[in-house]
Amino acid sequence: MTQPHPWLAHYDAGVPKSLIYPESPIQSLLEGAAKRAPERLALEFLGYTMTYSALLENARKFANSLAELGVKKGDRVAIMLPNCPQFVIAFYGSMLLGAVVVNTSPLYVARELEHQLRDSGAETLIMMNLFYPRYREIAASVPVKRVVMTTVSDFLPFPKNLLYPVKAKRDGTWVEVKPEPFIHQFKKLLEKSVSSAAPKTTVQPDDLALLQYTGGTTGTPKGAMLSHRNLMSNVTSASSWSPQTVDAGEVMLGVIPFFHVYGMTVAMNMAIKAAASIILLPRFQIKDVLEAIYKHKVTFFPGVPTMYVAINNHPELKKYDLSSIKICLSGAAALPLEVAKTFEGHTGGQLLEGYGLTECSPCATNNPIAGQRREGSIGVPIPGVELAILSESLEPMPVGEIGEIAISGHHVMQGYWQRPEETANSIKDIGGKRWLLTGDMAKMDSEGYFYIVDRKKDMIDASGFNVYPREVEEVIYKHLAVKECVVVGVPDEYRGETVKAYIVLRENTTATPEEIMEFCKGQLASYKAPKQVEFRLELPKSPIGKILRRALRDEVAKG
Repeated sequence: MTQPHPWLAHYDAGVPKSLIYPESPIQSLLEGAAKRAPERLALEFLGYTMTYSALLENARKFANSLAELGVKKGDRVAIMLPNCPQFVIAFYGSMLLGAVVVNTSPLYVARELEHQLRDSGAETLIMMNLFYPRYREIAASVPVKRVVMTTVSDFLPFPKNLLYPVKAKRDGTWVEVKPEPFIHQFKKLLEKSVSSAAPKTTVQPDDLALLQYTGGTTGTPKGAMLSHRNLMSNVTSASSWSPQTVDAGEVMLGVIPFFHVYGMTVAMNMAIKAAASIILLPRFQIKDVLEAIYKHKVTFFPGVPTMYVAINNHPELKKYDLSSIKICLSGAAALPLEVAKTFEGHTGGQLLEGYGLTECSPCATNNPIAGQRREGSIGVPIPGVELAILSESLEPMPVGEIGEIAISGHHVMQGYWQRPEETANSIKDIGGKRWLLTGDMAKMDSEGYFYIVDRKKDMIDASGFNVYPREVEEVIYKHLAVKECVVVGVPDEYRGETVKAYIVLRENTTATPEEIMEFCKGQLASYKAPKQVEFRLELPKSPIGKILRRALRDEVAKG
């Protein structure tokens, strides 16, 4: 399938229209940064600092320690950590050894952890002591042979490293892990490592690097197999979108979780490629974020819409100078235009909506930095990425017509781990080229800008009319009292389905369901306007802050 690429005309000056990707594994990013800028600050974590030369040395030590414990090339290593130095060291240490990282959410309950460890076959688990009780519940039913244990205090400066355990024990949040033969201490592995030399393992670009489990929006979570080539090509493509930032001494805010593919690629790997300083925050707490931006003069801030909503609505926002921000990238969910405009007014930087998904390592599109942004658009494909809008018969749709997004490029996954049938359903050979069918419904305008309409499964069928939740949400967000909202389809005897909006109001504001519905009627066709409105104190969210539409649908289904 050959199509014109009208989006190339909208690339900013300096953004390449095509790319030659390095034939090297992902760890070459860290090796390159340490060679170019050995003494530059790589990581800052609650006052603890680490240079690029020290980060590479620690990653090599960790790789050699894993090898001493019996970890070999191709073995799966599950990392269950928040954003902290240990995550970066463990990730790159595993890559240097040729092991396969299994990113594991620290928020998983025992059942979810059990599924991922069993499905991936991970024999090594790296985790915080706080999460150990969950592992103990399922230890007998998973293939884990060794656990590498760490604590927050392992990488805190003096005297915080001494005070943290005392405070945690007083607060009842400390978990004491008794010594056992299969438990190894992260910090001791580094201190006792046999060598800080690079492991002799040969890692090829097409070797598997990562099992990144999807959020389970289409059923049981499954592992997307991402190779070193996948990760390297996506980091190269994403970095090329802002060529002015290469080795420019940027400061990246690392608050979007690294265990999520978006945070891992943009906030960690892309930053390391540019030898940027990463300010690590283990979780999103609004005051910590504002203070970090102000104190460290953050220039890049990848996040999700709910983070920017929280900043916009913080009552003490004006106390903080956020003018250091140049670019914020918003992913994982639709970014309401009103949220972007408000945020830009507070910071003077740019908040750009992009699009991607786990199976694409994950970045696929972005809005131009200097060029034109179009209302409601996810922008244009970044270099090395090709998008098409396809019909159900996998034929290209005319300009302006809605169809399914298909994506092609070196960043598209190898497939789903041990799921050949699902891989075959998602990846198709069309015209001699591999295309990933995303399940996302969209349209492209005549100049190559793409507009997400919604996921196939999220579409609401109201009396035979297709209603796309995102369009309704964009309108609701324009109401001054609305802080957050999500729209789902609920059963209706007459229409089959009808539109329901769940809304969180801003502090010190009021609204009634009737007021919201009337507000929407003036801006939407009658079949699109919500027929039901429910106010909530909060909406269900994923670990990275993405509003979970599915959770509300499930709630409706259960009555």
